[in-house]
Amino acid sequence: MRLDEGTGIVSGADWIQSPNCDDRPPGITVDTLVIHAMSLPPNSFGGGHVARLFTNRLDPDAHPYFAGIRHLRVSAHFFIDRQGALTQFVPVGKRAWHAGESRFRGRDAVNDFSIGVELEGCDNRPFEAVQYAVLTTLTSTLMSAYPALTPDRIMGHSDIAPERKTDPGPGFDWRRFLGELGS
Repeated sequence: MRLDEGTGIVSGADWIQSPNCDDRPPGITVDTLVIHAMSLPPNSFGGGHVARLFTNRLDPDAHPYFAGIRHLRVSAHFFIDRQGALTQFVPVGKRAWHAGESRFRGRDAVNDFSIGVELEGCDNRPFEAVQYAVLTTLTSTLMSAYPALTPDRIMGHSDIAPERKTDPGPGFDWRRFLGELGS
């Protein structure tokens, strides 16, 4: 896996462009990685619904839950499904809309200085070994490209928005992930 610094796209990832992004503010250094977990509908895996959400093509009639989120305009830089397939939606040089109202180490608007990775999952199930493997390789690639991104700057969504979010949840094994990362 390699990051093309010109395009901001990682080799080995399927590329699906999301419109839900914009330019980072001038002078911002990427120094944080935010790990998320999501499934659509909740607690269900597969079906391509996350990709449709991130590209504003989610059919609100396909499931009752989708009608309530039809207005959302969200994205993440990356999505890792249960089989370990990696999809990229936003170039890493752009700001993806993944963190929402958030705060990390005294700084608001975490989207400005972070990269967001969504794992297909939910709070009440463990993640797959292949997801950890892909996340570890991706994280190592990103840390090589962004020296300010260090293991102590890898957070869960719940760490930066604790009153709103619980992901990646208790099913995410931080010790395992950081151990595989070599931290």
